[in-house]
Amino acid sequence: MKKNINKKIRIRPVIQTFFFALIALISVNHALVESGRAIPLLSSASLHALCPFGGVVTLQQFFTSGDLIQKIHESSIVLMTIAVFLAILFGPVFCGWICPLGTVQEWVGKLGRKIFNKKYNSFVPLKYDKYLRFARYFVLAWVLYVTTYTGKLVFQEVDPYFALFNFWSSEVAIGSIIILSVTLIASLFVERPWCKYACPFGAVMGISNFFRIFKIKRNTSTCISCGACDRACPMNIKVSDTNIVRDHQCISCMKCTSEEACPIDNTVELTSFSKEKGADNNEN
Repeated sequence: MKKNINKKIRIRPVIQTFFFALIALISVNHALVESGRAIPLLSSASLHALCPFGGVVTLQQFFTSGDLIQKIHESSIVLMTIAVFLAILFGPVFCGWICPLGTVQEWVGKLGRKIFNKKYNSFVPLKYDKYLRFARYFVLAWVLYVTTYTGKLVFQEVDPYFALFNFWSSEVAIGSIIILSVTLIASLFVERPWCKYACPFGAVMGISNFFRIFKIKRNTSTCISCGACDRACPMNIKVSDTNIVRDHQCISCMKCTSEEACPIDNTVELTSFSKEKGADNNEN
């Protein structure tokens, strides 16, 4: 049965905007605290305390010596734990619903889509794209190795997330400003380029797509093979070619589902482990 898409409440943009505004306000408040003009009732934590990837890079030192990498806070480990727990349940929802840098890339991408129309998000040839998508795992390996070896938060030197909310600060390295600029410009041509090709935390979260409890399922019995799910996916995943989406690039944004892109009710949907078993049995 076809749906009336106008009746669907799209909550994801609201959640994305909320977290972007929250992180922006906290970052600004952190700067105001240093000048004695803090915003009442608002956290004054630094951005390092609000990034779950900090928990990833400091794990080795935390378990071996009980200390944290320089500039990393205990809250990063807590946030990392929450992000991992959510990923085990629903996949990389942090990437698709919460991460402010991902949100900004989407906002810039809307302009790119208006400029290039159907050509948008298809500029990188598939023969290169399928290999470039694994580059973020090399970035992850490099960050973990160098951070463990030096005991310092070296990723800050090239981190576009830190630059996005601290570009006015003297703490921001020129390298991170350059990476942020390249990311935003690239977002005019490719949707979420940092997420696809370079984000080390996205690499960590992406692994959850292989064992997450709730997965995105395509019901072949009601699918009309219109390709709407493929066109809607910001990560260029061919949803129409599979029954269960297990791609390591999926960010659980749900844009491919019957709640948004798919024109048929209950055809592309979030499903539990038990339903997934049924879908796998139907494949056999």
